[in-house]
Amino acid sequence: MCGITVAMKIATVSVLKPAGIPFYATAVSAGFPSPADDFIESNLDWNEYLVRHPAATFCVRAKGDSMINAGIFSGSIMIVDRALYPRQDSIVVAVLDGEFTVKHIRREQGRVVLYPDNPAYQPVEIASGRDFSVWGVVTHVIRTFA
Repeated sequence: MCGITVAMKIATVSVLKPAGIPFYATAVSAGFPSPADDFIESNLDWNEYLVRHPAATFCVRAKGDSMINAGIFSGSIMIVDRALYPRQDSIVVAVLDGEFTVKHIRREQGRVVLYPDNPAYQPVEIASGRDFSVWGVVTHVIRTFA
């Protein structure tokens, strides 16, 4: 399978006390700058924000470049929820013929197809008889910029 693979150091998600990170009510403009408010709405609890089903959620690191247009780069940490049912075009962590991969999943005319999010890679149709299973739905991606 070409493209992005999943480095299989799976980390479980622990429910921790809120970290007390300030959460500002005013959105930051990504276009034309606007005056900033100095108003903190609340503290942001990462567990509450990122994890819907703690017992079914795990983190895993991506490796490769087939999902870069979805914002998943080599080294990104993906938060994956096994309790969610994949919908059309969900990003999933799957096992195909013994290899882990992350791709968009789509049903097309009764077939299951895994789509990369990089034009350098081709979709992969899941033919009958192939060893295939979805491990979970990617709900969030964590990347480091600095």
